[in-house]
Amino acid sequence: MKNKIGLLENMSPMKLCVPGERLCSTEDCIPGTGTYLRHGYIFASLAGYVLRKNEGEELPVISVVRETEAQLLPDVGAIVTCKVTSINPRFAKVHILYVGSTPLKDRFRGTIRKEDVRATEKDKVETYKSFRPGDIVLAKVISLGDVQSNYLLTTAENELGVVVAHSEAGVQMVPISWCEMQCPRTHAKEFRKVARVQPEYLQA
Repeated sequence: MKNKIGLLENMSPMKLCVPGERLCSTEDCIPGTGTYLRHGYIFASLAGYVLRKNEGEELPVISVVRETEAQLLPDVGAIVTCKVTSINPRFAKVHILYVGSTPLKDRFRGTIRKEDVRATEKDKVETYKSFRPGDIVLAKVISLGDVQSNYLLTTAENELGVVVAHSEAGVQMVPISWCEMQCPRTHAKEFRKVARVQPEYLQA
């Protein structure tokens, strides 16, 4: 059983609704997919789950997703494919693109903290030697995150880490060890937390 705060504060389904059901005032939320506006209120335009998501705006976005789509939310233990958007000394920020091999219609944000990059020598991890913006990373969900709908992710397994990275020359690099990739054009080496990719994830 996930803790209740996590359920309410992140993206997990909370409430079923029917078309035409009034969800909230426009003072409380911004209308998202599966909703429409009328007289200052947001209504459901389809039957499904009501989701609220903070996207950096002042107000959360409220949307309605069908039951089949609602099942595709990242859950604890799920293997996800994500793209690194920014890094700093403490963590990498990512956008989650796939759960398993299923593409997500919505954009979910995640964070890989420095201590969750690898299983050994955690105190020696340097984020910029593990990931770079634009890298495609295979990770596992370890927590459903906070009010910003930020999922906490880990790459601290051999099979997890960077699967696709481009060199400064713009060429896709080749892994040469668990911590380095090489540009086939310039032969320059760059540090990464390299994944030992399992075949079932290659199509993602």
